[in-house]
Amino acid sequence: MESLVEHMRTSYHSVHEPMCWICEKHCPSFASLRQHLIGPLPKANCEKIFKELGCNICLTLFASRNALRAHKELCQLSRSNNGFLYRVARLGFPNDLRIDNIQRKVVAISCKIVGGGIDGSIDLCARVCLIDEHERILFDSYVAPNRPITNYRYETSGISPEHMRNAMPINQVAGKIQYYICNGELLWQIHSGSGRARILVGHDLDHVFKCLGLQYSSVMIRDTANYPPLMDTNKNSNSLKYLTKTYLGYEIQTRVQDPYDDCVATMRLYMKMKSQAHRMEEWPLVIDPKTCNIFGSWRQSEFEKMTPAQLLEISRSDYYCWCLDSYIN
Repeated sequence: MESLVEHMRTSYHSVHEPMCWICEKHCPSFASLRQHLIGPLPKANCEKIFKELGCNICLTLFASRNALRAHKELCQLSRSNNGFLYRVARLGFPNDLRIDNIQRKVVAISCKIVGGGIDGSIDLCARVCLIDEHERILFDSYVAPNRPITNYRYETSGISPEHMRNAMPINQVAGKIQYYICNGELLWQIHSGSGRARILVGHDLDHVFKCLGLQYSSVMIRDTANYPPLMDTNKNSNSLKYLTKTYLGYEIQTRVQDPYDDCVATMRLYMKMKSQAHRMEEWPLVIDPKTCNIFGSWRQSEFEKMTPAQLLEISRSDYYCWCLDSYIN
């Protein structure tokens, strides 16, 4: 029990972790759970049951094959063509953003990068796309960087010198996006509990911010590259291409890359993580005032008398689970 208590003190197990529905093992990420169920060395009993009744995409277990079959029709997604259709309907790229009175809308952002500098190795943003939670394009524009482009990286970006003739200056683009995501709130006033600022979804948003010169409150950022359940077993980031194939069931970035496809993928990943039905807790994080010292050493003897289930009941997560956004939106 002493070892178990010490393990619980440092592992931060909680109801928000991916869990095997068969043996109830808690895993730090879906990659760890996948290895447990269908990996190179899976747990034999769990593997046997999961092969019959488990979804390989979301790793959920179902009561019957019929229920699994019906679920897979919804879980297996496909690439959206809405971006092309929306641009045709709007006769081009929408590039006007306005603030509104709606609280806590969610938007996803993605950039396409070209090269600058003598050898073309400096990343420069040359196109940016912003969509809402319904996968509708809010903003899509070519961007004129502050320094010359020396490598258009056409094979992946699809961007050529012709696209840049009427490109919007990067300072203007950054200003529009900053104004829109803050939605009338001052940057230093934004907090997670309430307000008008929007949740911003993306992949490797630190890189996006650096290329665009943006700043935003960390409490409003949902980055699929740094979200613990979506990281690999060594707590490293996965590529968006891998996450989309593994957790959404379709492929992106196979040819010239459209930032709209990346926006849709990150938004779908976010919505899937947000929709998980975890038990609601008054103080869900280990850094919350009431739980910051929940496993204090002065209570060691008390903890050693508890059952594993009781220890799990009081344990808290060390990361913000996106399911909690359901309670503030």
